[in-house]
Parts: sequence; C-alpha cells; structure tokens
Amino acid sequence: MRILIDCRYVRFPRHDGISRFTASLVDALRPLLADGESLELLISDERQLSMLPTGLPWHIVSGPTSAREPFVARQVNRLAPDVVFSPMQTMGALGRRYPLVLTLHDLIYYAHPTPPRDLPWPVRLGWRLYHLAWWPQRLLLNRADAVVTVSETTRALMQQHRLTRRSITVVPNAADRPATVAPRSRPEGIELVYMGSFMPYKGVDTLVAALHHLPGARLHLLSRIRPADRARFEAAAPAGALVVHDGVSDDEYAALLDGAMALVSASRDEGFGIPLVEAMGRGTPVVVSDIPIFREIGGETALYATPGDAEAFAASVTELLAAGEWERRSAAAPAEAARFDWGRSAAVLLELLREQAALGRR
Repeated sequence: MRILIDCRYVRFPRHDGISRFTASLVDALRPLLADGESLELLISDERQLSMLPTGLPWHIVSGPTSAREPFVARQVNRLAPDVVFSPMQTMGALGRRYPLVLTLHDLIYYAHPTPPRDLPWPVRLGWRLYHLAWWPQRLLLNRADAVVTVSETTRALMQQHRLTRRSITVVPNAADRPATVAPRSRPEGIELVYMGSFMPYKGVDTLVAALHHLPGARLHLLSRIRPADRARFEAAAPAGALVVHDGVSDDEYAALLDGAMALVSASRDEGFGIPLVEAMGRGTPVVVSDIPIFREIGGETALYATPGDAEAFAASVTELLAAGEWERRSAAAPAEAARFDWGRSAAVLLELLREQAALGRR
C-alpha cells in the first residue's frame, strides 16, 4: 500500500500549527507501517524537506495556492497512490483516481473571519468570501472519501452544521513532551506566559487588563508581534508588567515555561490549543478561558475563567498562590498532557488510511 501525505503546507524555516501537525504525523506514522506499506511525501518546494523526517521518498507537485490546485489530482494520479492524506480540506480533487482523506482543523474563521496576515491579498479576499456561508465548506469536504479533524469539540461543531456526509475521524493534535518531569516547586513571583497570535479573538487584551488585578505579576508575550499591537498592549499594561519577546526559540520557550507560574490564554475560540499541552507536559499549570475545546484539553487540571473577564482571570491565577495548589496542579499536568500523543494519533490515522485504501476510489 502506497500512502501519500500532502506536505505542501509545511513551512520553513519554522513550523506553524498545520506544518508541525503534518511533520509530526509523518514521523509517527513511519514506525507503524507494516511490510508492504510505504509512506511518500508530496511537496511543492524542496526546502520543505528540511522540516520533514529524512529518508522518505518524495515527489514535487504544484503549490497549494497555485492556480493549478483544482487540478493537482492529475499530477498525483501519475504516482498511483493507494490513498492520499492531506492536512487541509482544500487539496484539489478533480479527476482523482485514488481515495482521499481531507482535514478540517476548526471553524474559527466563521465567527472571526479575519484571515492570517501572511497570505497574499487574493487568497485573503477568497478566504473572507469562503467563510460567508457554510456551503463552500460542505462542497470541499464532500469531495473526500473520509474527513479528519483534531478534536471532539470540532467534530461536534461539524456535525451540528452538517458540514459533510462523510465519516469524521478525530486524529488529535499533540505536542512534544519531555520523557520525564521531575516534581516541581512553585516558582518565585508571578510570571505568566502567553504563546499565540494577537488576532482579536485571542483575547490578549483581557490578559493585559488582568495584570492590573495582579500586583507584581509579569506577562510574557512570546510570539512575533506587530508594532501597533505591541504599542497598544504596552500602553494598557501596568508599568513593567509586560515582557515582549517578539519571537522565541524552542529552547527559550521551554525555559520560560519551566520558570512560569502558569501559561495563560483568554482566547474566545480555538480549534485545539497546543500551548496548553506543551505547558502541562512540562508540569506548568494553565489558566485559560472557559470554552469547550480548552475543557477538552485541560480537563480537571486547568483553571478556567470567563472569556473577556479580566478580574476572573486574575482570580484564577491567584488560586495558584494557595498553599499546595500550584504543586497539586503541576503534578497532575503531565498525565493530562499525555492524553495527546503523536503515536496514538498516527495509529488512528493509519487505521483510517488502511480502511480507505481497501475500499478504493468511490
């Protein structure tokens, strides 16, 4: 069985969410293959190979934002795959002669339609138009033979909005975790870490406002940030309470998590929440908005606050200062994070791909 994985969304020189999802699944799938099964990569730029596991066969086809995308199946047909998996729902399918599994990560942009700023303006315009109604999403998903999503929360929303007639399989997102985590003591001070973008629905303004109710606390903003956003947050925060990193390495991120009182997120909507898994995997408690996806990930270990309520966030952070509370949640966090594991996710995906290959093109 020849499995082709669409790796054309892999970013270089640094992963984004979908890029890491793709590369991590490829890496986790390889040791699970049985005799007679092969894993091959579809790329659109050889530089993507530097971000992917080495030693796998690869093939170049046109890029996912190319005008040729609706007809990319004609290029893929020549490779005679038994099944193709794409980490996105937009892979072209006209004329395909193979089973196809597509992925929908979330429905965020129906409620918050501003597209990512790094996309070309024609793609941004199409993005906005696409999310004005549900039928384009249904059209895309129903071209597949099966559909994947990354959480039970998103699957429930997809079913609620009747987005596809195909089966929906949850292949959870995950994050790399240390092999072992030694028991930790509550760190000195109130150092809070935020990892994520600064789009309006992320609720970073709420986190900044919460600092006024947490004397002595500092909020570390780790991601790349536009000057206008930085100026707005700095003007709204108490003096000295905001630390703007404007991008960090993986090692710097790990060190900041290890020294933090908590990772925080006031997001009003998410498809998953990888930073929660990353923090909990290192024994760092999380204080997050009370939304279904964060409940799915954080379970009983996380602390929750009403989205948009700065005082509620401050109160939840303050709970960690009670005797033994930080240590209790820190000790429970790695087991909570371990529920999200690339090996288990890859096993679920591989079973689905085998089923689709056996059924053939339908």
